[in-house]
Parts: sequence; structure tokens; C-alpha cells
Amino acid sequence: MKLSELLVEVRACRKCQSQLPCSPRPILAVATSAKVLIIGQAPGKRVHESGIAWDDPSGRRLREWLGVSREEFYDTSKFAFVPMAFCYPGKGPTGDLPPRPECAETWHADLVSRLTNVSLTLLIGKYAQQHYLGVDQKTNLTQTVRAWKDYWPSRLPLPHPSPRNNLWISKNPWFLDEPLPALRTRIRQLIG
Repeated sequence: MKLSELLVEVRACRKCQSQLPCSPRPILAVATSAKVLIIGQAPGKRVHESGIAWDDPSGRRLREWLGVSREEFYDTSKFAFVPMAFCYPGKGPTGDLPPRPECAETWHADLVSRLTNVSLTLLIGKYAQQHYLGVDQKTNLTQTVRAWKDYWPSRLPLPHPSPRNNLWISKNPWFLDEPLPALRTRIRQLIG
């Protein structure tokens, strides 16, 4: 099956429809030419409404971390977006609910295997890290991100860029000084 055919199936998926607070609206963006794969959690309410991945304050911060413009970021020949769940999972007591597991179980292997030009995969947040690092992840997100060189240069675990994580960033100043400069340099090497 071609990637374009697979994407039609993904976008028509209704597997967890009864578990979602809104109508399903799978949000992802992929092209076989992408050099960087970004695997986040799940679209937030704002992204669900716009239909554009990372179209919120978290996306602005992520673009700052990468050192890229909005135009570069949304160029699918450069970046692919495959969140752990493609639809907004709903609101929980302290933020959005965790990503529903159906997307990763059903679609990730087929999608990711077609992205043969990807040289760097960003694993954003604990759900992406649990799924893709498995036994290679450390005890918690902080330790996993702190051990970034163990996964480099093909993968990089990152905290979620949400403004809700300002406290984590302030408690971990090494994050801005160590992996981010290396990340920006690698992004420039990969996307020009």
C-alpha cells in the first residue's frame, strides 16, 4: 500500500470514536522525504480545532527549540508529525488526558516504516519515550532527557514544550545548555 493510501485509511479511522470528547479528526503530517520525525503525545483542543499539528503555544516553543521558522517546520519534505494519538483525547484534571493507545497500536509501525529518509526522531514526552525507547528509557522523563547522548544522533528524547512545563525547564537549566544547541546544529545539517 502506498503512503497516500495509508493516510486515507488513517484519516478515516474511527476506532476510538466513542472514547473521544469531540468527533475524530486525525492530525498528522508525513511525506517519505521527511528528514526529521516528531512524535509527540496527542493534539490539544486548539490543534483539534485548527487541524494543524503543533499550532499552539507548545508548537511555538518547539520551533524555538529547533531553531526553525514556521514555514520550515510545516514543510513535510523536512518534518513529519506522527503523534502517539492522532485525535484530541479530552481534558483531564491537570491538562489533557493521555493519548489513546489505538493509534500507536494500529498505525505507527506502518507509518514510521515508510519514512525511510528520517535521520532524527524527536520523542516528545513520556508516552513517546515509553513506546519508542522501551527498556532503553531511564527511570523517569528527566533522567531519560538527561541521558540524551545515549540516543543521539538518531533519536532525542525531549520534555513536552508546553508552557505547563516551565517549572521543569527552570529546574533543569542543563536542558537549554546541553541538548538544545546540539539539536539546532543537527536540524540545520539535516534540513539546510
